[in-house]
Amino acid sequence: MTELSTERRMWSLFEPVHAVTYFAPDALAAFEEAGLRGFWRGYFAGRSAPLGAVPAGPVIAAFYGFAPRMVTRALPDVWTRITPEAALAARLEGSRRVLLTVDGDLTEVASLLRAAAEAADLHGRVLGAANAMLPWPEDPAGVLWQAATVLREHRGDGHLAALLVEGLDGAECNVWRVALLDGAGREFYQPARGWTDEEWAAAIDRLRGRGWLDAEGKATGRAREAYTSVERTTDALAAAPWRALGEAATARCAELLRPVAVQASALLRHPNPIGLQPLS
Repeated sequence: MTELSTERRMWSLFEPVHAVTYFAPDALAAFEEAGLRGFWRGYFAGRSAPLGAVPAGPVIAAFYGFAPRMVTRALPDVWTRITPEAALAARLEGSRRVLLTVDGDLTEVASLLRAAAEAADLHGRVLGAANAMLPWPEDPAGVLWQAATVLREHRGDGHLAALLVEGLDGAECNVWRVALLDGAGREFYQPARGWTDEEWAAAIDRLRGRGWLDAEGKATGRAREAYTSVERTTDALAAAPWRALGEAATARCAELLRPVAVQASALLRHPNPIGLQPLS
């Protein structure tokens, strides 16, 4: 088994901390209490709120893998139901509720993860930068969640850049992902991203024309090589926070973050659109 890079290993630990805002019952309840009923209203409002009351266009660009029609169903309608400021407050409050149930003292790990997040390079990182410009909470649980959010959006922005270099559009990156899993998960990923059967089939045809899929729709060697390239680029673009933190402090952060991540992971839906595997 190939050893994970530092960047990928740290992602596997901070991503569950961020993702409680989408899946943990207490976090979802906070969005409902703020007036947002339905999972997707909370998702689109909460995740795009750092950008302000934007229309669908910037979110289509920043969320990338979602079908445009899925975004336009949510935006700008969601801003008639909640303000961005209230959505930011709801997502932080809900996530804080969840993390306050975690065993152990969060003070040191929150401080380390914040230091990493504050070292993130923000040029070209729309969602990463928007989250990095938000005021920092004063409590360890809030700081930990905010730092995890900055780092995951920073890495995600870099990942989208890597996908663009490979020439993959929103539908194609989902089809490619399923093909890399030997066809598993289409019934999950396709509706979660809003693509129609016709759009999915067209993306299959385009990838087959590039030599990424064989006649049966399975990933070819070329597609798997592209995956390695995308992940390598994503890691390289996500490296600055960990370089700045330093090897010893990064190792300490990972040590402290792991039990928190395991507890957070247990609250997530598996499988999930993020691609996180259960931690144990």
